[in-house]
Amino acid sequence: MNTPTPSEGKKSLIEFPTHFPIKVMGKNVPEFSQVICDLLLSMSPGFDVAAVDMRPSSKGNYLSLTCTVYVNNQDELDNIYRALSGHELVSVVL
Repeated sequence: MNTPTPSEGKKSLIEFPTHFPIKVMGKNVPEFSQVICDLLLSMSPGFDVAAVDMRPSSKGNYLSLTCTVYVNNQDELDNIYRALSGHELVSVVL
């Protein structure tokens, strides 16, 4: 008997494979962008670090990264969201 994966049976509004933008926000510390880019490279080898859009908050306390990853299916996207959300430097993932 096969156990269904969490995304099986769910209808997605996203057509896969696709390039998907993810916004990652966290404290503006020197290592934030490098750590996030390294994590995304490990999960999505084609990730283009040069295309990351970085924006500091108005007071400079937080940094927002918009990162576009190539994903083949909902499970890959979910795994990336879980990894980012669980990271100690990350405050919000959208």
